[in-house]
Amino acid sequence: MQLPKNTVYTVSRLNGEVRQLLEGQLGKIWLNGEISNFSAPGSGHWYLTLKDSHSQIRCAMFKGRNQSVTFRPANGQQVLVRGAISVYEPRGDYQLLIESMLPAGDGLLAQQYEALKMQLAAQGLFAQDTKRPLPENIRRIGVITSPTGAAIRDVLHVLERRDPSIEVIIYPAQVQGEAATQTIIQALDIANRRLEVDVLLLTRGGGSLEDLWCFNAESLAHAIYNSALPVVSAVGHEVDTTIADYVADVRAPTPSAGAELLSNDKGNKLQKLAVAASRVQTGWQHYQLKSERRLSLLQHRLSQQDPVHALQQLTQRFDEMQLRLESTLARRLSQLSLRQQKLSGRLEQQSPRHRLDTSQSRLGYLSKSLNEAMHYRLEKATEKLQHQAGVLGSVSPLATLSRGYSITSDAQGQVLTRATDVQPGDTLISRLEQGKVHSTVIDIILDVEPAG
Repeated sequence: MQLPKNTVYTVSRLNGEVRQLLEGQLGKIWLNGEISNFSAPGSGHWYLTLKDSHSQIRCAMFKGRNQSVTFRPANGQQVLVRGAISVYEPRGDYQLLIESMLPAGDGLLAQQYEALKMQLAAQGLFAQDTKRPLPENIRRIGVITSPTGAAIRDVLHVLERRDPSIEVIIYPAQVQGEAATQTIIQALDIANRRLEVDVLLLTRGGGSLEDLWCFNAESLAHAIYNSALPVVSAVGHEVDTTIADYVADVRAPTPSAGAELLSNDKGNKLQKLAVAASRVQTGWQHYQLKSERRLSLLQHRLSQQDPVHALQQLTQRFDEMQLRLESTLARRLSQLSLRQQKLSGRLEQQSPRHRLDTSQSRLGYLSKSLNEAMHYRLEKATEKLQHQAGVLGSVSPLATLSRGYSITSDAQGQVLTRATDVQPGDTLISRLEQGKVHSTVIDIILDVEPAG
């Protein structure tokens, strides 16, 4: 028995289609489990098994992904991972390709972070077209941070080294703990009410996800988005990313990087200032020369111009313009009147009354045609019926009776065709053209001997 080609799978094809099915149906999932069989070969990839009390699944986390993990996984450790189900086709093993990994204790915060991130992105708070550019010439920076933390020291050190002329106003705020979010929002509000700085730098040093959690509040995200002043977010280290980073107009990877972003090197600034001064001097000289030439030209033209003659020219031009306006208006009114007449004629042709009269005339014609067709069909049907009735009458047994024949049947109504079907003493019924005759068999006479 031969099977159709499309029903015979190779092993490679089967594993490939199973992989596509799993990847397409489940998408990205969160998984909580205990690490076992952890290995980190020289390639930089991680391979492990996640298990619970009843089941286990093989997992892989490739080098590009595991570099963002802030801890070293170990066997027996409980973790929360996010990834996609796939199939390792050479062995036919189904596995989880891990994209992110957190200690199980940080798992709830991570899920809350992802959910809020998706919500605010849908509301448009991360849209690039709403980001404001930083001012070109920054003279005063407002820093929202803890006044005793390491971040403010790094910021002040960078600004002192790069551009001592920039003034710094510190808006004190807690940057860790339950009350931190509210104090940051209050500092933003104060800065926006005073409007005494060119830009705001929201910053603090690095820490765990829980340490930086105050920068992941929805209320702070809306406060940054609604700020009248541009906001630069420089929270944590380069690998740390908070909701405040996504909402801010510019994100800097560290507090020091934020200070460098908002300042210019003083040597470069002096060079730019010298170039600008040279351009100003050259521009002034050029403008002065151009103005002197223009003044001389105007004086010459003024000496040749008679104000009375210029007024007469303007008066004549005004009269010409008025005549042209009147002519244009008259022509336009004539065109509009003609167009109105044409539209009125077209409207009359499209009048419902005209269309109704036409429809009624057509309806009368169609009704007459229908009646004539029905009458013709009825006559033809009558003629056909009469003809078929004549044909039927010519072959009817009743027509035979009219020629003197009869139909004989026994007492049960069974039509008789042979004399041998009855016995002496049987009652017979003979049907004539008009009426029936009942008789009794006295004798049977066979005119022809039966066959056989």
